[in-house]
Amino acid sequence: METMNDQINVEQPTDGAGLHEESIILSTSKQDLLASQRQLTRLFNNLPGMAYRCTIDENFQSMLEFVSRGSIDLLGVTPEALIGKRTNVMEIMAHPDDLASMRKEQEDAIISNRPYKMLYRVLLEDESCKWIWDQGECVYDNDGTPVYLEGIMIDISAQKMREFELLQENHRLQGSMDDRFRFGNIIGKSDGMRDVFKLILKASKSNANVIILGETGTGKDLVAQTIHEQSGVKGPYVPVNCGAIPPNLMESEFFGYKKGAFSGAVANRKGYLAAADGGTLFLDEVGEIDLALQVKLLRALESKFYTPVGGSESQHSQFRLVAATNRDLSQMVKDGTMRSDFFFRLHVLPIRVPPLRDRLEDLPLLVAEFLSRYLGKNADVSTIPAKLYAAFDAHDWPGNVRELQNVLERYLTFGEVVLSDFGIQAPKGSMDIEEALEAAEDYSTLSEVLEAVERHLMLKALEKNHWRKGQTAKYLGLNMRTMQRKLKKYSM
Repeated sequence: METMNDQINVEQPTDGAGLHEESIILSTSKQDLLASQRQLTRLFNNLPGMAYRCTIDENFQSMLEFVSRGSIDLLGVTPEALIGKRTNVMEIMAHPDDLASMRKEQEDAIISNRPYKMLYRVLLEDESCKWIWDQGECVYDNDGTPVYLEGIMIDISAQKMREFELLQENHRLQGSMDDRFRFGNIIGKSDGMRDVFKLILKASKSNANVIILGETGTGKDLVAQTIHEQSGVKGPYVPVNCGAIPPNLMESEFFGYKKGAFSGAVANRKGYLAAADGGTLFLDEVGEIDLALQVKLLRALESKFYTPVGGSESQHSQFRLVAATNRDLSQMVKDGTMRSDFFFRLHVLPIRVPPLRDRLEDLPLLVAEFLSRYLGKNADVSTIPAKLYAAFDAHDWPGNVRELQNVLERYLTFGEVVLSDFGIQAPKGSMDIEEALEAAEDYSTLSEVLEAVERHLMLKALEKNHWRKGQTAKYLGLNMRTMQRKLKKYSM
């Protein structure tokens, strides 16, 4: 087999010393080149991933010419085996769904004389799959013809798996937001409810204790259940209405009891803490728990251990606590009806649910939701008369969303509008309602009619009160926050 020196000797003139000197120079250059190649090969073999070099033909088809030892860890195949196949190995191993994008990226990069970057999957002999990051560029000859592809391939399966997990988590957290104004079973588009949604997401990502604050009927139980659902825990959701448990039964209800612990204890019974193991314990009306039980619950919250009534051995329950109240717990601490250490244990992440009177822009959404529950998904919100809507918007809603639900259910049952029957007083400007409805006749949708009626009534009220905002708000039965929002809405 001819060597490089043999070829040189044939081509060079035989003039003695000159030939010998040139042969020495060429031999030295060849040795330096081989040494450099060996040095580069060692470097490539120690790189993470697999370095490669491919020849490419006029159709941009590639064939491996050099592969680093990283191919063993990356693909489970030796460099010799890959090179020995004498074909486009990566296209054979690549996932069929990724081939088109691979080819396009590589061909576009070659044509435009730029580096290529590709993300694709390869299928290994054991039928497993890996995600590959492939980055390289084309080498051209003096005429600009592409001759080689040189690059490196890295396994990023772990990163892709984490990315997939984050995507799944995001889908789980956001999955219940079917539309712009719904989160699980909670509905609202007001700023106050958007803040509640954000805090629910924050709570669902941690295991911190949560206290939900708000008036009766605001939906604190829905917030608690949504936190549990969005947290993704596999354990049960155990709601407890502390206000419905007699004080003398609280300890046994929470911690359970052993047979014979007291009269009537004919068998062992588990309590709420045992039932919530691995899940969420929701304590509604937590302010009703007496001081003695607060001490024992505090120990269970801190250690996750408790002792059933009449028992001697500690039991373990790994639960997450969510509590709710309509009472002022800080005032209860001052009054001595709640322990400060118990208060601070509860008050890790507070979520305040706004009353309905502070989120009246959510009224149409809530009405539509309740109508769909009673009448089906295709319920027509126009079944609610405009004057009832006007009364809704002026009402103070002391019972909040629960009161609204009851009013609608009663209206749909009896089929007539008698505002006093619902405990709702018509707005003080109600003598203008008929006039406002006449002014709204040119509007086609219910929302347009309602807005026209509301704007007309507000304008009349402002005129009657000489454009004094505070006096007008009082006249209409609105708080100043709602009044300011409506003035801004109607550009008054």
